[in-house]
Amino acid sequence: MTHQFDKQYWQDHWNPQGTHEASSMPVNPYLMAETDHLPMGSALDAGCGTGTEARWLAEQGWRVTGADISANALATAIDNSAAVGLDGEIEWVETDVARWEPGRTWDLVITNYAHPDTGQLSFYQRIASWVAPGGTILILGHLHGEGRGHDHDDAHPEGATATLDGITGLFLDPEWRLDASYETTRTINAGGRSVQLDDVVVRAHRRRETPMS
Repeated sequence: MTHQFDKQYWQDHWNPQGTHEASSMPVNPYLMAETDHLPMGSALDAGCGTGTEARWLAEQGWRVTGADISANALATAIDNSAAVGLDGEIEWVETDVARWEPGRTWDLVITNYAHPDTGQLSFYQRIASWVAPGGTILILGHLHGEGRGHDHDDAHPEGATATLDGITGLFLDPEWRLDASYETTRTINAGGRSVQLDDVVVRAHRRRETPMS
């Protein structure tokens, strides 16, 4: 099935009348592992959905902005944040992050399984421009490749996946330092059943100064 990943798709995806499993899933463990050493500062969750990762960052002490195209997702995010004592602590922005012009940067920019209609790599390149000098980008995505994620009921369409080489190729410029890049598999419980996720994780640091060649 081909997905357009436009605003209507995500509004339907996060329909409050539904019971979408992702709205109650725990925080992505790779976010926890890849940011626990970073100094606290400002953080953007680009394509935040119902805000699980944004809330976790705020609980650690980050000043968080969560941005998403779906008003339904953000309404749930706001309610869930209030329920854990974070009412008003997170800035929520309803916007198409694939076309947004925020006019500012953040010390940490993350994206966790966000799927824009412009394609994964162009989206990652765009949000990388929002990382402040000395800051970090963390990409958590669905892995694409032969035999991965396409032969079971939970298959992700190609437009929602990326390869490790494809993502790391965005950070070959001297202004970036690639700090982590790997493929990994984990099993989660979703709706009472076990689901295997094949993931790609990339973390890169934006240098304050470009090294001399």
